[in-house]
Amino acid sequence: MIARAGSGWQTLMADLSIILFMVTAAALSQSGSGSAVQLAQPSPRAEPLAVWRAQPGAPAIDAWLAGQSLDSRQQLSIVAHYAPEAGAAGQQAALAEASALLASAGATGRQARLVVEPGAGGIVATLAYDQSAGGMARGLQPKTPVQQSKDNAR
Repeated sequence: MIARAGSGWQTLMADLSIILFMVTAAALSQSGSGSAVQLAQPSPRAEPLAVWRAQPGAPAIDAWLAGQSLDSRQQLSIVAHYAPEAGAAGQQAALAEASALLASAGATGRQARLVVEPGAGGIVATLAYDQSAGGMARGLQPKTPVQQSKDNAR
């Protein structure tokens, strides 16, 4: 039998790679919501109760909001679209216009979520029950043993 010289380092590297993978996977599984590794997620959006569009003949956003019922569970979302081919200049123009609407909405006592994204359609404001899950019934669900141990460690 002829032994091949130099084949031991490959086995050693494979073993070290597996160990590194297992340690990384264990650390990530134990990391909480405050970890540095978080994937971007879209903001929650429910079916809108009321829709306002920036177009000729439309009432001002503050007048439109005054006609809507005030409910703390509702979220005002202002979504501004810009043409992707316009680049950064189009994005900045959409942001400036949406910021002006945000200031008008803030004057009525409403807090709003501002979203600027590529696409066609101008600016749309919606009222919907799409608040974050912090104040919803999901907070009443029983915690898993892992969540309880994390809370106790704090």
